[in-house]
Amino acid sequence: MVRSERSISDYDSFFDPIRQARQEKHGAQLGDPAKLAEAVLGLVMSDTPPPQLLLGSDALGLVRKRLHAMLQEIDDWEAVTCSTDS
Repeated sequence: MVRSERSISDYDSFFDPIRQARQEKHGAQLGDPAKLAEAVLGLVMSDTPPPQLLLGSDALGLVRKRLHAMLQEIDDWEAVTCSTDS
């Protein structure tokens, strides 16, 4: 990925770690562009495409982690949630 060299110095302390992480990952991403294209074509050709399609084991892991946290939050607040019923 080619990025502009231009930066705003006031934001460097925030963006420098992000830039560094991008540089470290560049060329080492898990994804295979050819496999992505194949998956997207399969999605387009599907009679029943999903509303959301996760692509990559990293995406799957992130979403599962978020869903687990969301389920825990729902359980934690269940009493308050149901307390508004008449």
